[in-house]
Amino acid sequence: MPTNDVFEFYDQTYLKSYNLDKAIQYQLNLLDSLDVFTRKHCENVATITCNLCKKLHCSTRFTEYCVTCAYLHDIGKLFIPSEILQKPSKLTTEEYEKIKSHTTLGYKLCIKDKKLRPYYAGAYYHHEALDGTGYPQGLLKKDIPLEAQIIRVADEFDAIVNKRQYKSHVGISDALNIIIENTKPSSNALPGTGFTKTGKNNKLIVKKLIKVVIDDIEYEISYTYDYVNHLKDELKRFEKIEDLINKMNSSTKENDIIYYEQYAKMLLRADESIDNFPTLFQEFKDAYNKKNDVLNNLYNEIKIIKKLKV
Repeated sequence: MPTNDVFEFYDQTYLKSYNLDKAIQYQLNLLDSLDVFTRKHCENVATITCNLCKKLHCSTRFTEYCVTCAYLHDIGKLFIPSEILQKPSKLTTEEYEKIKSHTTLGYKLCIKDKKLRPYYAGAYYHHEALDGTGYPQGLLKKDIPLEAQIIRVADEFDAIVNKRQYKSHVGISDALNIIIENTKPSSNALPGTGFTKTGKNNKLIVKKLIKVVIDDIEYEISYTYDYVNHLKDELKRFEKIEDLINKMNSSTKENDIIYYEQYAKMLLRADESIDNFPTLFQEFKDAYNKKNDVLNNLYNEIKIIKKLKV
């Protein structure tokens, strides 16, 4: 049978080297019990943040700090009603304001807990924009900590790429184009601040995000390419078996029938039989076609991404 393993775009390998404080793990378990999607989003944002820090050549200590901040960036959503967090349709203005309050709620939670206090910046500042159009304080570039600028880009990317209840899924290159667009000056930028020529996102961080994404897609291409080749080899074996079964069925001599049957059985593996062969053969064909389409899409996607400019 074809493997059912699913490739995880966000590889958790880097995060295994960071031992999160038990208090933080406890808070994340609370978040998980309330909203599984938010927990997964926090893990994704932490992974992307880690990879961005590596591309930015941040120190190990600062990277560990940023990763923890990223894990906690949406901790304030513990206090947002589930009917709003999990609403399938578009949020009303009032509901959106409640969602926005998760930044200050997360900040207050971290400040109250001595062990979480050092990591409040992720929760408090990750929706601030360099041009002053963000929230909750509308800070400008000079006042927004680097860790928050990194987490903002990671958060925005994962939020766009991964389907939420109230958003349509978009491709990786489309998501990057949106984030690149947010590095450009906005008509909503605060006048007279000196930052009207600055976009919402830090250009350097966005450039590094593109490199992170390219690395991930190249790894996925390698992984998928190997699996496609494995399926191709299996299909060759199945084609040989099919030929032997056809010869067995068309033979009139008993010795020939026994010969082709035994030969076919030698090529069969555990849980495979002449009886279930047609079903298995079709499953492998379907798996090969599906994975081959995925591989071609990845090749096309990475070509587009490599041409992106910030």
